[in-house]
Amino acid sequence: MNGKAVIFCAPSGAGKTTIVRYLLRKIRKLEFSISATTRSPRSNEKDGSDYYFLSSVDFHKKIDSGEILEWQEVYKDTYYGTLRSEVSRIWENGNHVIFDVDVKGGINLKKQFGDQALSVFIKVENLDILKERLEGRNTESKETLNERVAKAIEEMREESNFDVVIVNHDLDVALEEAEEIVNNFLK
Repeated sequence: MNGKAVIFCAPSGAGKTTIVRYLLRKIRKLEFSISATTRSPRSNEKDGSDYYFLSSVDFHKKIDSGEILEWQEVYKDTYYGTLRSEVSRIWENGNHVIFDVDVKGGINLKKQFGDQALSVFIKVENLDILKERLEGRNTESKETLNERVAKAIEEMREESNFDVVIVNHDLDVALEEAEEIVNNFLK
């Protein structure tokens, strides 16, 4: 475990994936940890690129065999987790790993990696902005939108468990702030 870990978490719609993608373009030694999930792929997602899409049975077998570092049932019957092999692969390549994970997963990863990890929480000023962003995606049914908003309320209570909190009011400012914080951590 020679590399470092950078953990980005946020409620859905706060902008963490946009920020992580930006950092991957700007900071050469960062490599993305692809999460495993039991949910179905969206139309624009590919297995092994966006997520490792696993059946529930396969996911639980990997938990039992210790192949998953951390995992959560993020929504009912929908699991997400971090494959141990992903982190090992990235560190063996001489890179630092960057995670885009749910809040509980991020807290668990920080506990495992300690000072070797930087945990960053991305938030928006209020729930209305978050709901507006989720609606703008056009990927959610009314039911899943309500689930995500309810989960966001719960997740925002966890921001004090992170090393750094970035408010994504202005994306350009949030991107600059994230880049500076991550570069300082990796030095």
